[in-house]
Amino acid sequence: MTLHISRTRRAVAASAGLATAVALALLPGTATAASAGPGPADVKAGQSAGPELSYIVNVRPGKGNSSRVQRAVAEAGGSVLQAYDRVGVLVVHSANADFATTMRKVRGVDSAGATRTAPLPAQSTTDVDAPKNLTAQDLKALSAKAAPGEDPLEPLQWDLKAIKADKAHEKTLGSSKVTVGVIDTGVDDTHPDIAPNFDRSKSVSCISGKPDTTDGAWRPFTTGGSPHGTHVAGEIAGAKNGVGITGVAPGVKIAAIKVATQGGSFFYTEAVVCGFMWAAEHHIDVTNNSYYTDPWYFNCTNDPDQKALVEAVTRASKYAESKGTVNVAAAGNESYDLTSGSITDPSSPNDSTPGSRVIDPRECLDIPTQLPGVVTVAATGAKGLKSSFSNYGLGIIDVAAPGGDSTAYQPPQAPATSGLILGPVPGGTWAYMAGTSMATPHVVGVAALIKSRHPHASAFTVKALLALQADRTPCTTPYDIDGDGKADAVCKGGAFYNGFYGAGIVDALNAVK
Repeated sequence: MTLHISRTRRAVAASAGLATAVALALLPGTATAASAGPGPADVKAGQSAGPELSYIVNVRPGKGNSSRVQRAVAEAGGSVLQAYDRVGVLVVHSANADFATTMRKVRGVDSAGATRTAPLPAQSTTDVDAPKNLTAQDLKALSAKAAPGEDPLEPLQWDLKAIKADKAHEKTLGSSKVTVGVIDTGVDDTHPDIAPNFDRSKSVSCISGKPDTTDGAWRPFTTGGSPHGTHVAGEIAGAKNGVGITGVAPGVKIAAIKVATQGGSFFYTEAVVCGFMWAAEHHIDVTNNSYYTDPWYFNCTNDPDQKALVEAVTRASKYAESKGTVNVAAAGNESYDLTSGSITDPSSPNDSTPGSRVIDPRECLDIPTQLPGVVTVAATGAKGLKSSFSNYGLGIIDVAAPGGDSTAYQPPQAPATSGLILGPVPGGTWAYMAGTSMATPHVVGVAALIKSRHPHASAFTVKALLALQADRTPCTTPYDIDGDGKADAVCKGGAFYNGFYGAGIVDALNAVK
């Protein structure tokens, strides 16, 4: 039995910030698009008319540089939707088919590229298969198993015990002064497990690339909305309030930063840049990034369009970290060895006509997972082994955490019955999900507990403590997760750092000591 793999993200390069930290530590409603800015400029004589697309134009940071380039944008048939002058990133719309090529020739432009291949307006989350909802009958029967002091569904959360979060909660639930930003498909802040810890003032929709602070814009779409962001938010900070589940850090605050289009379908570069910039400017302590940036599974820096996208997200994520934000991201669910010489990208571009291409992982990058400073997370199952679907690679995976696995492969101890991860979903109920999407919020929750314990710690320090305090987990050798007598993956490295688990499985109890 295998879990069906949905569209996902992955990691290709070592997370520079945490890699250094490891070395030191181990030494031996209805959401709407942003209100429209200026409309697209007309295609001028001599320009090739094409579909209206969104573009990224990268310039040297500074308002003066941006202003000069904006005039060239208009001449090239584009209109600026949003200018992030602090990082030198412009979000532009244009129907000129030659817009990016023209802008790359403009003095002061570092790079420019289309963020999509489908016209405006057009599942890149790292979960596997569809959510498995609990019925009302399930809820009633399962709630009876809770011990005093536990939330009703907590006995089913084998993942909390796997990282000692249950023991950590005896000491602290985390600080309400710490805020986690869920950069995702939106969060249902009306859910009883989410509402007590939700921060409306720091929540936003970024789907157009421009912040939309309309009340409720941060929620999943009411039609075809994705449960992903709500599930992630609950795993991080589901309130310990006698209802449903308990999060890893149930005392911290959650902010929703919605970056996905209708149905959670696409996470475009302009939205991701907006999300990181919002986090930087609104004192978000940790961000959860359980997605990859569409439409390219891997963004190749030898392609001028894709190079511009990598540069823009890199600038925004590094800016957020410079403001004290710890950025954590999922490694992906393809069972890839991300240190291999080549990888087959089977589905890019995923917003028009996907094709298969063989890429060099040294040049073609998953963003934001593999960007400098981003903490890359692998998933484990109820037996503490690498999840059957989780990507891996020595020097790429920073830490690991429970993300679930097929119950047939890694069954949990009773009273838990499913090897997947239980969390809240829109509509006031709960569901099982699995993926590196579910592993990442466990790491984010532990990072939030570290920040609660050390409120003045820098992003670098929090990342170092994540690595230092993790439970060392040696390679699983041989790794035959389906029991057919054949190795399903090969782990490289030692007990202190390896390709399956990085520096180890995060430990919530150590985080609060």
